[in-house]
Amino acid sequence: MSSRRSRSRQSGVSTEITDAQITDLVAKLRQLIPELSSRRSDKVSASKVLQETCNYIKNLHREVDDLSDRLSQLLATTDSNSAQAAIIRSLLMQ
Repeated sequence: MSSRRSRSRQSGVSTEITDAQITDLVAKLRQLIPELSSRRSDKVSASKVLQETCNYIKNLHREVDDLSDRLSQLLATTDSNSAQAAIIRSLLMQ
């Protein structure tokens, strides 16, 4: 890897990111991903961390969609004027 990497340009100003910063960011990502943070070994490639991060985010999206569907189904079977229905509606609006 080169010692500096160019990132996206914003307002005509280029920002640089160093290998050390990339390593630090990958380490932080690794701590956030349950499958990786539970591993004993510190030897996980950056590409593996990024791949697992993408998989984790996809799974979170799926879970959110599933929970939204379940709440919608629950709302359909609940009295629309009840306190329970109001709670479900507020959850769906978030």
